[in-house]
Order: sequence, then C-alpha cells, then structure tokens
Amino acid sequence: MTDRSDLEFTLTRSQALGFLGPGPIGAQIDHALRFAEACPGPPPGRALDLGAGGGLPGLVLALAWPDSYWVYLDANERRTAFLGEASVLLGLRDRVEVRRGRAEDLGHDPTLRATFDLVTARSFGPPAVTAECASPLLVAGGTLLVSEPPEDADRWDEPGLAQLGLTRGPRQSGCQVLIQTTVCPDRFPRRVGIPGKRPLF
Repeated sequence: MTDRSDLEFTLTRSQALGFLGPGPIGAQIDHALRFAEACPGPPPGRALDLGAGGGLPGLVLALAWPDSYWVYLDANERRTAFLGEASVLLGLRDRVEVRRGRAEDLGHDPTLRATFDLVTARSFGPPAVTAECASPLLVAGGTLLVSEPPEDADRWDEPGLAQLGLTRGPRQSGCQVLIQTTVCPDRFPRRVGIPGKRPLF
C-alpha cells in the first residue's frame, strides 16, 4: 500500500504544474474520497476518470480500491504524461491505463465503449456535456459520479438524461449519482464540440 505521503507529494507536484487548483492537498484528497462514499454497491471492477487531469479523483480512488482497474482519460499531452509518471510512482502501473484524446472520439472506441462499471468526473464540464461524454463508456447498470457544487440547484434534466439511457439517482457526499439503466444509443457522443454547442439539456 502506498503511503499517503507519496500521494500528497505526487499531487503537490500536480498542483505546482497547474493541473490542480489552489488549496491544501490534504483537503483535496479528502474531497476525492467522497466519490468512494457516494459509490453505490461494491467497488468497481473497471472504472474511468473523465478528464483525469491532475489526478483527482482517479489516483486517490485507485489507491482506495486496490482491486479496481482504471483508465485515466484526458485530452492534454502534459497532463497525460504526468498521470503516466504518477501511476508508476504510486505503484499503479499494472492496473492503470492512461489514454489521451477527446472523450467524444474515445466514446466510440470499441475497447472503451460500454466497458466500465463506474465513470467519475470532477470539473469536466457542464452537466449535459459530462453526461453525453460519460454515458457511452458505461455498461448497463453502471454508475456515473459527478462532483457537484455546494448549492442545491438541480442541474440534471431527466428527459435529457433519458436520451442517453441515464437515470438520476441521489445526490450524496457532494456527488451526483447517475445510473446507466440501458446501454447508451450508438449516436452518442456526437462529434467533437457538438455536446457543448448543442447540449441535450
């Protein structure tokens, strides 16, 4: 088991590189652990961190769930290079894969599409964009966990989610829980940029 100090050192470097926002690293780790608290059922076998960026919550959760396999997806070359190095440093190389590319493209990759029990998203994008990019990656019955702002505003439109096969679950531990009730239709995600320009909700 990797010592927490190794994790804090790694994330401090991520912060220095500009991949994480300001604030104490310990508090950011604790926030990432809320994803584990919000996850319904047992830890996932296969999970993907969408817009994995600076390593939160992906690195924290991979360490918290030692039997899970992770894919860290990010479009930025510097961030994916960091994630690869961090995975080696933290002893995660055998069960972490780093993929660089746009989620709209990789959502149609047959090696990724409909293969994950869990997708996590922290600051990836607006709800409609996050849902459309995450849904195609989930198996039927899989879970999407999205970090939510502290206000209680309802940001998740049920008819829009239904187009993707998603159902809104509870909001807990600072995360919105969404369940992939049926496999996402093949037409999603739409091509790069369209989910943001013409959001489903």
